[in-house]
Amino acid sequence: MSLDAPPPRSDHPGPLRVYTDGACSGNPGPGGWAWASSADHHASGGEADTTNNRMELTAVLRAIQENPGPLVVVMDSTYVKSGLESWSKGWVRNGWRTKAGEPVKNRDIWQDLLAVIAERPTGEVRFEWVKGHSGDVMNDLVDGLAVIQRDAHRAGGGASGGASAGGGPGSGSGTRSGSGGRLADLPVDEQRAERRRRDPRIPGGYLLAVFGHTPDRLGGWDPNPVADRVRDELAEVFDALARIHPDLVVLTGTRPGAELLAAEAARRVEVPYAAVVGFPGIDRNLSAAARVRGAEALDLAAEVVRLEKKEPADVDQFRRAMIRRDAWIVAAAPAAVLGWDEGDDRPARLHADLDRKLRAGPTRPHPPPPA
Repeated sequence: MSLDAPPPRSDHPGPLRVYTDGACSGNPGPGGWAWASSADHHASGGEADTTNNRMELTAVLRAIQENPGPLVVVMDSTYVKSGLESWSKGWVRNGWRTKAGEPVKNRDIWQDLLAVIAERPTGEVRFEWVKGHSGDVMNDLVDGLAVIQRDAHRAGGGASGGASAGGGPGSGSGTRSGSGGRLADLPVDEQRAERRRRDPRIPGGYLLAVFGHTPDRLGGWDPNPVADRVRDELAEVFDALARIHPDLVVLTGTRPGAELLAAEAARRVEVPYAAVVGFPGIDRNLSAAARVRGAEALDLAAEVVRLEKKEPADVDQFRRAMIRRDAWIVAAAPAAVLGWDEGDDRPARLHADLDRKLRAGPTRPHPPPPA
């Protein structure tokens, strides 16, 4: 369904900030998209059979098409932002195939989007990311507009879009604030929603935590078949889960072993990842090569989360800080995957502890094969 947008305001000082969002039920299923620069300047539409990522892309495409002049497009999709600023360059070079050699999904919209950006003067269109469902008024507005279109197309029709005055559809799409009271008194899902409200460091999207062994139990510190196998299996898990949760974000540390393998696996299948740095100096005792890999993981992360400002003074403080880091990751993510040497029972105990804390059972771990 195509909707006519109102003309952009000509009296807006500086670049126009336009917020975008997409929504989908079923994935694939009925979906909606929306853009808005204010409560009275917006447009929305939808389709009866689509995906969340296609709606996110369509929202950005329509926002650029329908708003001439300098523009800042603000989105909560790491998939779209990473594609625009990083992945698409490689796709074009590789004939619209991913690093894994697979055809790029949603190629038709990506090509249209890159074309409309190329038609604008260099630097006229910029992109920013905002955390979804974090209380940002404009993000809530476009989320509400997209949801209205999704629900309308689920019912077999389409909602009218374009200009709207007053509080608008976004006013009814807020989340429960849960202010006051103890987190432990809430159901697990509500605990995570409330924790996100209280802790702005928690990334948006469906979070999958990664834990596991260091290289000494995964084939060694040099490149080896065991590490390759773990990386391959993590990539398969991420790719499969991204089909179920298009907003998947891998949540991983930056230490050698399963954590860095997870970052590399996420990049291979083009799933965004957030790198969690527990404290300063976390890589101080590592080799130069390991520090380089860790720095690369930080540079290419969709988001970097830094938890503590003080560097541990000794081994005991280091161990306790790592425990706090892991506890923060577990509390933030609804699911986890482990990579370990099945000859060591410590990760098995961690798996049992994760199972208890997550209440939904983490993804079944993948022990590496014998070296």
